[in-house]
Amino acid sequence: MEYFIFLFLGTFVGTFGTLVGIGGGLILVPFFIMCMSVGGIYPYFQSAPQIVGTSLFVVFTNALSGTLAYIRQRRVYFNAAVPFALATLPGAFLGSYVADKFDGQMLDLYFGIFLLIMAAIMYWNTRHKPRTDIPFDAKTFRYNRPLGIASSTLVGFLSSIFGIGGGIVHVPLMIYLLGFPVHVATATSHFVLACSSLMGVASHLMLQHIIWLPAICIGIGAAIGAQIGAKLSRRTRPKSILVLLAAAVFTLGIRLIFMGTAR
Repeated sequence: MEYFIFLFLGTFVGTFGTLVGIGGGLILVPFFIMCMSVGGIYPYFQSAPQIVGTSLFVVFTNALSGTLAYIRQRRVYFNAAVPFALATLPGAFLGSYVADKFDGQMLDLYFGIFLLIMAAIMYWNTRHKPRTDIPFDAKTFRYNRPLGIASSTLVGFLSSIFGIGGGIVHVPLMIYLLGFPVHVATATSHFVLACSSLMGVASHLMLQHIIWLPAICIGIGAAIGAQIGAKLSRRTRPKSILVLLAAAVFTLGIRLIFMGTAR
């Protein structure tokens, strides 16, 4: 029964995360903390780094699957994707070692604060509609590469330290600061996340942070869900979903902060 639950969870996370561009880790990490750590329904995780490392493995499978779908749709802008991906690698490597120092109380508190920030970003995104009429020509498009590289380094660090997808930070930066069209930013960010999460997974693997049963089962489901989400994203407007998700993430953030300060 646990296998099916994990597969279903992964499919939901992969579909929803790819559809709204937030990555699955923002959903998985709170679920792991509340339901799969010591004292939960399925107590697989004995430490905070195991939660982060396992979540990041699922994020990698989701990002890789979604990236392959976007490449087939020719939506990845490799002129930006490659330098941005390379820029995430140092941050992803460093983040895994910072996460190794976390205990349960620190993860609850810091991730709770992070969720509040992410909820604010999601809500802000719903109130600021990006232009959809921006012409895009891969041969003539220009953007601020140094700014893009600097922001990508931060995204790699956040992805690895919290076990989340960095798209929720990276996509708005690419749209509002660098002037990317929405569909190009989403697909390109997915490629960048696949590369950064691979580095993070390798680092967490060396530190023995990954619990393989939930990682593989949820990861398979996430890979399937990413294909579904990529197809739905072409004809779905998830603004109302993001508003509800922002409220849920904000509530989760408050609860995790309370848990972290009450220990």
